[in-house]
Amino acid sequence: MIENSKLSNYKIKKIIQCFCIDIPASKTALLLNLNRNTINYWYMLFREAIYDHQTDLRAKFVGSIEIDESYFGAKRQRGFHGKLKRGRGTLKQPVFGIFERNGRVYTEIVPDCKKNTLQQVILGKVALESVIYSDGWRGYNGLVDVGYSKHFRVNHGANEFARGQCHINGIESFWSFCKRRLAKFNGISKEYFDYHLKETEWRWMREPNELATELWDLIR
Repeated sequence: MIENSKLSNYKIKKIIQCFCIDIPASKTALLLNLNRNTINYWYMLFREAIYDHQTDLRAKFVGSIEIDESYFGAKRQRGFHGKLKRGRGTLKQPVFGIFERNGRVYTEIVPDCKKNTLQQVILGKVALESVIYSDGWRGYNGLVDVGYSKHFRVNHGANEFARGQCHINGIESFWSFCKRRLAKFNGISKEYFDYHLKETEWRWMREPNELATELWDLIR
């Protein structure tokens, strides 16, 4: 990716450092005395490389696994004039998440949060011997029937948020981190939402220096 660049490796590494510290493109352009379009180009190139890297990861999640869904944006359908609901049943974009309690996380944009949709993702990403924790959403019904013999639920509807090891605090922490990060962009187009989602997944619980080293390897 960098062989034909007019920028020196030194400059590219400086852009990488700013990106990994999560400095906005506009500020990076000022700090490095580069054109804003140049920074936009490199930031998008980084996101494409990260997206490819994250989607190519094949190792299944195993061990203690938390699953949950979250909703993003304020996607209002044409002709809809009512008040938008929150959460399940909303017009917002659903995203399904899988969280391995050693810190690894996976996200996927899904058309809905129905049982068949979520089971397809879970079967593709989570080893059958895993212990799965979820809330009481009906979309998680039937996991035992497809081979997950250890599925435990926490009943948020009854104000239960943790019962010993039975909780989904990890994935909920990730959703909070994700929404805080994405909010600073003041809206992300549908075309680029998945790139930002995978970037946030990649950043989770990692230091900027570690991210910069990996990103340099990804674009070489």
